[in-house]
Amino acid sequence: MSTILIIFCVLSAVTIATAFLTIYSRNPIHSALYLVISFFSIAGHYLLLNSQFLAIMHIIVYSGAIMILFLFTIMLMNLNKENEVHKPRITRLGAIVSFCLISLVLIAIFINSKPIVGEYISTGADYQSIKVLGLVLLNEYMVPFEFASILLLVAMIGSVLLSKKEKTEK
Repeated sequence: MSTILIIFCVLSAVTIATAFLTIYSRNPIHSALYLVISFFSIAGHYLLLNSQFLAIMHIIVYSGAIMILFLFTIMLMNLNKENEVHKPRITRLGAIVSFCLISLVLIAIFINSKPIVGEYISTGADYQSIKVLGLVLLNEYMVPFEFASILLLVAMIGSVLLSKKEKTEK
């Protein structure tokens, strides 16, 4: 086995294991930490694909900014165990079964997939270049880029409003 295949298998195992632990963990802080580890292992997959810029942006955006927002949301909502509604075991069992079924379907798809046969037609644009990537993002994909920023702003405002405690009159 080649070194890249071994690294890929290890990264894949870490990604799947931490994604499962993110769902299965009872503590929301532990779930967020497992999600960060999963994000870092996905960035490792980008490095294996020789996409260094995308790997670094993934680490900065997802592992950094998004996870900080998740942690602030968890802290603001003050999730205590005594206030937490306990879900029945059948719900957790259903989540585990659905996770396993989806994993099996994805593995079957990857095993049965066939490589594309034919000549690869290149446009000549180097999408690893930050200049080309910036031009594509801010010209062709300007509207989805702005929608994503508005969505993140609304989600942040919503999390603050949800965590805000109402004043009780005495």
